[in-house]
Parts: sequence; structure tokens; C-alpha cells
Amino acid sequence: MSTLHTVMLVDGMALLFRAYYASAYSGYIKRTSSGMPTNAVHGFVKYWTEAIAKFRPSHVVCCWDMGSSTFRTERYPDYKGNREAPPDDLIPQFDLVKEVVAVFGVPNIGLAGYEADDCIGTLARRFSEEGANVLVLTGDHDLLQIVSERVTVIVMKKGVSNYAVYDEAALLEERGLTPRQIVELKGLTGDASDNYPGVKGIGEKTALKLLAEYGTIDGILENLSALSKSVRAKIEADMDMLLLSRELAEIRRDVPVDCALESCIWSPDLHRVREMFEQLEFKGLARQIG
Repeated sequence: MSTLHTVMLVDGMALLFRAYYASAYSGYIKRTSSGMPTNAVHGFVKYWTEAIAKFRPSHVVCCWDMGSSTFRTERYPDYKGNREAPPDDLIPQFDLVKEVVAVFGVPNIGLAGYEADDCIGTLARRFSEEGANVLVLTGDHDLLQIVSERVTVIVMKKGVSNYAVYDEAALLEERGLTPRQIVELKGLTGDASDNYPGVKGIGEKTALKLLAEYGTIDGILENLSALSKSVRAKIEADMDMLLLSRELAEIRRDVPVDCALESCIWSPDLHRVREMFEQLEFKGLARQIG
């Protein structure tokens, strides 16, 4: 396969939630004349198409969460247990945004029991092994763990067309970490947004120092006797949660998703897209397509 192929894997939920709250915070919820809320879908399309215009992938796939029950909640029922229910105005837009993505001719990929991140990790591995370059568009720093020689993660920042682009060198320069160490760091410190604790009393500063010296959690555990008494006591007291937190943090790359490269060539039928935009009363976007 030619390395001219560049696949963009889109973290659909990250873009949709970002788009919803960007407009909801301003106090304005865009709706059709029949009252259907469309603000999240409208913002999603803008974020998505701006990124495609900037990074110019040849192939595009959009990945989605498929409900809150996953193998992670089976392992740890409190996983993401601190998340509030989505706003009522957002709920009908979950299906609507997938309809819009499909009109662009882009596959919607998701699998019950797994998160979108796991689908992204799996497809990134598969396509990069097939010789393609992979771009991951997200707002989530968790996906930095899948950065590799052929996988670049684009993290959306505040503002329009504002991105932090991470390859292995950029990640090492900014964070002082390898991709694998993103997982190790979360094992030690936990993740408040995903509601798992890591080791009680171990903060990011201590965790980074330990990883700089020993490389991985396994390396740390092999050298427990060399640690200070207080750090060693904290790790020994929370050993089970340390290992579970690392397991929860790690993105799966072996999910049985069905998506072939030839099914996701970026070549939208602009007539169909314009018709959908007119139906949703996206007048500005419809004019742009025209």
C-alpha cells in the first residue's frame, strides 16, 4: 500500500460534546423551524470539515461510543460514574449526527462493550500496519498513548482551527513521556474525569519523577526497596488499584471492528450533503457547499 494514504480517525463524541457546549454556554441553542435542536451537529460539522480542509486526509472514519456499559465498567463499576447525564437538547442529536456523517459517505464505527477510543486505537494500528499514515482528531489527551511512527494525534484546543499536533517527538518534548508512559502515568495518578483513583497520595509530580527514573510501573515495582519509605508505603497499600487503574487507562487495539480502508475514501457527494444541510436549515453551510 502506498504511504500516500492518510486516514483521519475522528473521535465523534469528543467533537459533538465540544460543539454542544460551545454554543450552549453562549445561551443559544440552534433549532430547526420545527423545534429540533441542531447546535451540536452544526458545530460538529464545522469542526470536522475545518480539520479535513487543514490536514487533507484521503480517507476518513468516525468512531463513536455505544453506551456507557463497557468492559471497563465490568471491571470497575464506578468507571465514569461521576459523569452527568447528557442534556436533553443533546440526546436527539446523537443519531442525527451519524446521519450527517453517513451522508458524507463516511463510515460510523462503534462496538457495544468498547469505547470509541478502543475502536480508534484498533483502526490506527490496523491502517498503520497496512502502510497508511494515520491522523486522530480528538479533544482527549488519553489518545496520546497511541502515537507512533505512523500515528499522529491532533488535539483540538479552544478557538477555531486551533490544534496541538503530537507525534512521538512532540510528545516527548512537551510532556517528557513516551506514548506507553501515558498509560503508566494514569495507572499511578488515576484519572478524575474517568473516576478511577490510581495510587492514593501519588500526584503527577511524583509519578513523573518515578517514570523518569524507572520507565514503567513494572520497573517501579521491581525497585520498591529503592523508593522512599512514604512512596513505597503508598504503592504497597494501593497495589491492586494501581494495576487496575493501568488496565482501565490502556486503550485496546484488538477490537473486532469491521472497517476496510477502501470503504472510507473521502469523496462526498456534495449534492446529497447540500440537500441534508437544507433539510436541517444549515443555510450558511449549504451556501458553502453550493
